[in-house]
Amino acid sequence: MFEPNLVRSFLTVVRSGSFSAAATQLGVRQSTISGHIARLERQAGAVLLLRDTHRMELTPDGTAMVGFGQAILEAHERAHRYFAESVLSGPLRFGAAEDLVARGLPRILREFRARHPRVDLQLTVGLSRTIHDRLRAGEVDLAFVMRRPGETHGQPIHRDQLVWAGPADVSERDATEPVPLVAYPPPSITRSCAYTALHEAGITLRPACTANSRAGLRAAVLAGLGYIVHPRSLLPDGLVPIGDQLGLPDPGTVEFVLIHRHSAPNHAEQALTEAIRQSLPQPGETEDRTAR
Repeated sequence: MFEPNLVRSFLTVVRSGSFSAAATQLGVRQSTISGHIARLERQAGAVLLLRDTHRMELTPDGTAMVGFGQAILEAHERAHRYFAESVLSGPLRFGAAEDLVARGLPRILREFRARHPRVDLQLTVGLSRTIHDRLRAGEVDLAFVMRRPGETHGQPIHRDQLVWAGPADVSERDATEPVPLVAYPPPSITRSCAYTALHEAGITLRPACTANSRAGLRAAVLAGLGYIVHPRSLLPDGLVPIGDQLGLPDPGTVEFVLIHRHSAPNHAEQALTEAIRQSLPQPGETEDRTAR
C-alpha cells in the first residue's frame, strides 16, 4: 500500500527536521521530497506533517506512520536480501557423520541457511559407512564423513588424530585384564580402528557397550563401563585423552571428506562444500576449528 521510497523520504524528513536537510541526505531536490510527502499522505488518507514557514511537527497519524514506516522499510530490506542474494534454491540432501553434526557443523549449517534460505536442506545423520552407503544408493546428494588413511573416496577436508578417551578421573588399568571398549556398532570406523590397534599390540579387548548415538557413548564412558576411540577435536564434553596414561596403543588418524553423488555437483552442493572448506582446517593443518 505504501511505496518504500515515499516512506523513506518521510522518515528522513522526521529525523533531519526539515525538507531541505532530507533532500540533501537523499541527494534529491527539495521539491521531490515535498512531492513524496504529499503522495504518502494521499495514500494514507491523512495529514502526517503540519508545516509552515517557521516550523514542522508530526500529527498523531504522522507519529503512527513513523512506527509503521520503520517496519515497512525493514520488511522491504529483508525481502530485497532474500530475492537478490539467495539465488540458490531447491532441495539439498546432505548426510553427515553423527560426531560431526554434534560438534563441528551446527554453526556452518546455520550460516548456510541464513545465506541461502531458499535451499531446502534435508539432513541425514548416521555412521560414516552408513551415510556413504546411502549416498551410493542415491538417497543423499552430498556426504561429510570420516575415512581411514589409505582410502581414496571423497575430497579430504581435515585430518584428525584418534585418541583413547575416558573421564578425567580415570584410574590405572590392570594390564592383565581386557580393555573394556565402548563403541558404535559395526561398520563404525572408530570401532574398527580400536580393534586393529589392540590386536596389533597384542592386547585383548572386551566389548563393554555398543551405543547407536554419541550421547550413548558419552553416558557409558562417564558411567565407567569402558573407553572409546574418538577423533581428538570432536571429543564429547567431559571426556579427555587417556591413552598414554593407561598404556593403550595409538589408534591412528582419520580424515574428514566430502563426497558428491554427482560428478557435476549443482550450485547448492558447491556452495555448501565451499562453506565447509572455508570453516575447517585443510589436511595437515593443526588448528581445531571444528569445535568452534
